[in-house]
Amino acid sequence: MNHNLPVKLSNSLETVSSARTEVAFPLPHIPEGLAAVRRCAARAMQQWRIPSDLADDAPLVVSELITNAVVHALPPASLCLSRQGGRAACAVRIEVTDAGPALLPHRGRSPRLPEESGRGSAIVAALSARSGTTTYQGGTTRWAEIQ
Repeated sequence: MNHNLPVKLSNSLETVSSARTEVAFPLPHIPEGLAAVRRCAARAMQQWRIPSDLADDAPLVVSELITNAVVHALPPASLCLSRQGGRAACAVRIEVTDAGPALLPHRGRSPRLPEESGRGSAIVAALSARSGTTTYQGGTTRWAEIQ
């Protein structure tokens, strides 16, 4: 994804077909809106006919990456999913791009206990073949590839 160009966002996956290999959509910057994004990601896996083992792991990785963006980063944020390879040798790349780390704690939220947070990176690493972070002027992309 070229981060110097605007991301083409789709608010609906109605037009996603098994032939389309990429879909992107904005993330609502409130935790309550993330369930809808997870459902859209799961629908994309289904429409792309992603094998069940990958389709089961993808929502967990999506959930960890988008939650991190909403809780710890500045808006706007977007999710981009791309399918790579055919059905037999399939991979899914998950990218969450945000405007960079939030410098101030979010108001109105109680601090989490250490045992309630901090495991997202370990979950993403365990479920993905590769993962990482790309920082560029104006934002950050956290990505993972599952195969």
